[in-house]
Amino acid sequence: MTSNRLEQLLKLYTPDQADPFIIFAIAKEYEKMQDDKQALDHYLLLLKDHPEYIGTYYHLGKLYERIESPLSAWNTYKKGMGIAQKAGDQHAYSELAGAKLMLGDEEDFEE
Repeated sequence: MTSNRLEQLLKLYTPDQADPFIIFAIAKEYEKMQDDKQALDHYLLLLKDHPEYIGTYYHLGKLYERIESPLSAWNTYKKGMGIAQKAGDQHAYSELAGAKLMLGDEEDFEE
């Protein structure tokens, strides 16, 4: 079952001219519908094609937490912090750092 909003967003999405906000909005709609696989696929598409889209990292990290993949969440937050720092986005950096801290520290996630 798809929502009206998701149908509209999917009509706007074209892979050759993909607007990162459209992909992000599609991922969020799939999350609302509790379709974690589709949400994850769209967040991963964002990371691949638009790694500078900072909002991806927090929301993907939260999705990883929900599907019980804390190492993936922690690594996502950490990577996002680097992107946010490079972009000079202190708000996003702080949000990601807080989410990462809630999961644990370096020692908890040493590979």
